Amino acid sequence: METKVLKIDPIRPDNLAIREAAGYIANGGLVVFPTETVYGIGADAFNPEACRKIFKAKGRPSDNPLIVTVASLEQAQEIGKIPEERLRAIRRMWPCPLTFIVDANRELPREVTAGLNTVALRMPAHPVALELIKAAGVPIAAPSANLSKKPTSTNAQQALRYFDGKVDCIVDSGPSFFGLESTIIDLRTFTVLRPGPFTIEELEKAFGERPKVGDVAKGMREVDIALSPGTKYKHYAPDTPLFMFDGNADELLDIISEIDEIPEFVFVGSAESCKKLSETGCSTIALGTSKDLYEIAKNLYDGLILIDSMKVKFGVVEIFNEEGIGLAIMNRIRKASSHNEFKDTEGLRGLIAEAPKPKQDSTI
Repeated sequence: METKVLKIDPIRPDNLAIREAAGYIANGGLVVFPTETVYGIGADAFNPEACRKIFKAKGRPSDNPLIVTVASLEQAQEIGKIPEERLRAIRRMWPCPLTFIVDANRELPREVTAGLNTVALRMPAHPVALELIKAAGVPIAAPSANLSKKPTSTNAQQALRYFDGKVDCIVDSGPSFFGLESTIIDLRTFTVLRPGPFTIEELEKAFGERPKVGDVAKGMREVDIALSPGTKYKHYAPDTPLFMFDGNADELLDIISEIDEIPEFVFVGSAESCKKLSETGCSTIALGTSKDLYEIAKNLYDGLILIDSMKVKFGVVEIFNEEGIGLAIMNRIRKASSHNEFKDTEGLRGLIAEAPKPKQDSTI
């Protein structure tokens, strides 16, 4: 399959280009397209065969349901039973980086719901995504554009590396704004299943009620039955092993100072921490300033993808404050590292001491 790349202005989408991309959806094909969060890989949500192509392209487990993107609240209500008491708040918020789990009120392909009686609904706040859904004339089932378990694409170039020859079309509208997938909340129990750019604090303000946030949302454990993406399997991980360090750059500096040769690993973290460590010759990936967690979030997947190109033996990633979007950042980091964490310096000291010499420094 030849994958066509269409460049479409993210603010003023060209109608002809949008219709061309929508034609692939209407004909049962796959289209990678931008949203305000990350890039998604989409198919006609009512076409079982087309939806199966998503699973094949991503290598995605069949019991991991898909998010259905819509262009209006009315279109969402045709698919899912949105609680009446939540409608006013949702009408004010949508479109935004927020996905709702509700009971389905019509039959959907098993590939979309994983055989459950629920559906995940989202209206993306991106002109290209909204115009594509409208032009296709159907809701678009669209999980994130990544291979299963790997970091998600936040631009078309990353998506092309994953899906060249596997999808019909990739729409290139520049980088995603947020860089992390949408927040997912089960409206039936008012429980956050996956944190994202729409924060817990913003949900409480919008609904007048604080949602439940458990270990699944924090990325500390997986569920047995997935109601939504990002809750059951290992996600977002580079091929290079990744370890969290519950310490600071000064403690890491102390470890490095005890070793004759700088080891072959990379530190992923804030610009402030990376500046200290890079002065020692340690390889670093600076995600942004610790004063702006939205910058950290936007660059996180770019950093995780970059790790593999550096050919290091492992990565050490900084732990961030979990207020606001920090909760979503830590959810992704915990999953990307398979929950591997050093609570003190002793275990990390042993790992670093055994590693070979590093190769390079990088900055996002």
